[in-house]
Amino acid sequence: MYSDSVELIISELKNNNVLKEFSKDEIKILNNEIIEVTYHKGQEIIHEGCKPTGIYGILKGTAKLYQNGFNGKEQILRFVKRGDIIGYRSLLCGESFSASCTSIDDELVAIYIPEIIFNKLLKVSSKVSFDILKKISLDLGEAGKTITLLAQKTVRERLAEVLLFLEKKLGVDQEGFINITLTREEMANLIGTATESAIRLISEFKGDKLIKVSGRKIKILDHKMLTRLGHVTL
Repeated sequence: MYSDSVELIISELKNNNVLKEFSKDEIKILNNEIIEVTYHKGQEIIHEGCKPTGIYGILKGTAKLYQNGFNGKEQILRFVKRGDIIGYRSLLCGESFSASCTSIDDELVAIYIPEIIFNKLLKVSSKVSFDILKKISLDLGEAGKTITLLAQKTVRERLAEVLLFLEKKLGVDQEGFINITLTREEMANLIGTATESAIRLISEFKGDKLIKVSGRKIKILDHKMLTRLGHVTL
């Protein structure tokens, strides 16, 4: 069972009332060019600077969306998971991808929707159009929160907020660990600090019984204290 935007798009592409608005050529493209692609950990789904030819919907797994700075340092923008779509903003703006997206799971499955099909769907499906408008609004809000996080909060406050956000966004496994494995460098990148500082802060949070750490996985033990520490409203 798919969820969110991907589920809606797949559902609408099977809706006879929607499909009757497609030409024979468009139906042919729909049948032949919509494909599922499997990516392994570290493999790119989209690459910053490349021209989009369609969008991708995540059917399984988690990926990171990031940009490379002038110094070559990676800046993680956000994470995408099952049900999310990527590449739609660049496609709609007629721009090259402004960021790269790479799988962080051993097996990620995405569905590719060609540009001509996506654009036609936006024209004939008010449900999909409204969903994309909502996603753009949510992305803008998330970007605003990121700017505030990096500009106005201490590194300790940022770590608390990021951990709570990741748990809310990605959920937890059966043991309560956040459904993501990040290197200490990636965590440092997320909160805008040096790797050594991130390692020290995670150790402090662990010592204060705020979190439990198992390798690269983190479990929040004290949500109330983290929320207070990060001045978070989720």
